[in-house]
Amino acid sequence: MAESVVNFSPTDQMTMVRQMAREFAEHEIKPHVMKYDESQEFPKEIFKKMAELGFLGAYYPDGYGGAGLNVLDFTVIVEEIAKVDPSVALGLCAHNGLCISHIYNFASDTLKKKYLPDLCSGKKIGGWGLTEAFSGSDAGGMRTVAVKEGNEWVINGSKNFITHGITGETFVVLAVTDKTKNKSISAFIVEKGAAGFSSGKKENKLGMRASETATLIFDNVRIPAENLIGNAGEGFKQALEVLDGGRIGIAALSVGLAQGALEASVKYAKERHQFGKPIAENQGIQFKLADMAMEIEASRLLVQKAASMKDAGQDINLAAAQAKYFASEVATRAAGEAVQIHGGYGFTKDFPVEKFYRDVKLLTIGEGTSEVQKMVIARNLLK
Repeated sequence: MAESVVNFSPTDQMTMVRQMAREFAEHEIKPHVMKYDESQEFPKEIFKKMAELGFLGAYYPDGYGGAGLNVLDFTVIVEEIAKVDPSVALGLCAHNGLCISHIYNFASDTLKKKYLPDLCSGKKIGGWGLTEAFSGSDAGGMRTVAVKEGNEWVINGSKNFITHGITGETFVVLAVTDKTKNKSISAFIVEKGAAGFSSGKKENKLGMRASETATLIFDNVRIPAENLIGNAGEGFKQALEVLDGGRIGIAALSVGLAQGALEASVKYAKERHQFGKPIAENQGIQFKLADMAMEIEASRLLVQKAASMKDAGQDINLAAAQAKYFASEVATRAAGEAVQIHGGYGFTKDFPVEKFYRDVKLLTIGEGTSEVQKMVIARNLLK
């Protein structure tokens, strides 16, 4: 297996983007984190302000209303926001890395011109519908179907665990279009307001509670034939490529969450006194912080490698899986250690590590579980 070599060095633009995202997260998100977490309310005002900064179309051309940044810049934005509120970063990843990405990479020019400007500018929030009650990692179990009738496609079925399932206005939806060919799957753009298209149950979640997750229901939903993305039967292959890119976003989110947990732990360890001295002077605490810092930096480098490869147009299947798997597992350990360092206070909502601990678990599940990532990595090794 040939190794990909990427020369990475931070640019002035990357430094500027990091500072902008950091200031935004501190001033516009941090004061409201627990309010949105407890109410499980989608933070519309925060997303509106992120749109004004170009974050909702970060790495797409300005001709479509995007900010014209690159994927590496986007990972920095995600990381800085996730340090403060991972659930806001999750919505940012789903909008950019799943919905917009699928349309930008595979839709016709007509569909791009119709839908991308509103999505990239943040006028509309996007969603992506792959998962169902009986088909998570096993997309072959998909039951949502689309049947061609004249100049329309008629969609019936439902989707589960859809980010922005209620607030979203433009969705990319995967459906079975030919049951005779091993469940041939196609992708479609479906707009909110279409007859028969509705949102169902909103999930009451452990973490990431400001990131809205709901069911989508399709009851004889008719959409124009031209809303098919690419050709019929290409949807599953498209989805796999979209997920590769989406995994870079989740990996960056993992780095940000872990960094937030580390910074909170360092601060607390310096302030908390036991036996007449700060607990930061205890070797046991120092070893925890050292391990966290080392693993976070390794995760960050894997993310930067995968993002740089995507920007260079290289195959990212292996790099994205490695970054997502390692970073999400590191974030899980970091969040756990952060609570341990905080002791009893880490189990309260007075300190940010309690929320990091709840939020982090999704990162080993979404965009492909850790087990799926290991399968992808192994298959690349065994080619």
